Amino acid sequence: MKKIMILGLCCLVLCSCGELPKLKDGTEAVVTFENGDKISVDSLYAEIKDTYGLNTLVNLIDKHILEKEFKDEVKSAKETADSTIKALKESNGDNLLSMIQQYTGFATIEAYQDYLYLNNLQQKAILEYAKSTVSDDEINDYYENKVYPDILVHHILITPDVKDDMEDDEKTKKEDEAKDKIKEVIAKLDEAKKNKEDIEKTFSSLAKTYSQDDATKDKDGNLDYVNYDILDDNYKNLLDAAYKLKDGEYSTDVIETELGYHVILRLKTKEKDKLKDIKDDIIEKVAQEKITNDATISINALQHYRKKYGMDITDKELKKQYSNYIQNAKLQAQQQTTNN
Repeated sequence: MKKIMILGLCCLVLCSCGELPKLKDGTEAVVTFENGDKISVDSLYAEIKDTYGLNTLVNLIDKHILEKEFKDEVKSAKETADSTIKALKESNGDNLLSMIQQYTGFATIEAYQDYLYLNNLQQKAILEYAKSTVSDDEINDYYENKVYPDILVHHILITPDVKDDMEDDEKTKKEDEAKDKIKEVIAKLDEAKKNKEDIEKTFSSLAKTYSQDDATKDKDGNLDYVNYDILDDNYKNLLDAAYKLKDGEYSTDVIETELGYHVILRLKTKEKDKLKDIKDDIIEKVAQEKITNDATISINALQHYRKKYGMDITDKELKKQYSNYIQNAKLQAQQQTTNN
């Protein structure tokens, strides 16, 4: 990041300070001395291109290309970057600049903001490229194995009476007590089932008596229709258990989530969405999985758009650096993917 930032500032100086003094050969000077000596733009360029030039050049290339390719996303990308900086200002106040310098390596707030803006466009490009690689077989496989119908679930929650200042053994005791309450509820459901009583009515009565979820205990423990897309990962154990049940069945093992311990009753199942109605969503989810699982996707994506626009680096040294950079980036991405 520091390399990108430093040359970016140099470019800003060169491009925005008005007419520069010139050397005898007509080249512009960026530094002058008392005795009349000067340092030229060409000298500065020759020095910095071997250290900072490539990173900044790649950013300039991507900005030029992606603002054309995703012109409808430019406003949104800028607004997202602006809102991030605004939130950082609200949380850091006068310390924002020092925080940015310390944790990102950028010298100015504006430089970091510009980085966020470009990063937004790059992420858009990577996602669109990944989506273009999704096959029909991958779409169908995702639909068959990862798309679930919404299910109506009721639950009874027992939250352990654990305090932060408790000793570990005391916390364990409270957790065991909560688990025992859930086991007690399951035993009562087993008894009702044995006696051929209405399980839904029994569950409703037990929810009112036992559940510590104030939002649902007087509503039969009703969580409404749920799905993996509706509840976050903190409730994965609950959903995993719910999808193993059939309508009308209750869980017979203690289910643990961040809220505590549960017993659940699955009541109804909606029809699964038709593939044609959710195909676009599936393509995006498969693409996101590809990006997460294959680090080379990001490299290949940006390369794709650079080639699409016929990008050619005319400076031989920078062209060589770019070629080495791409090769090394792909190698590192392949190693990262293998390690994952």
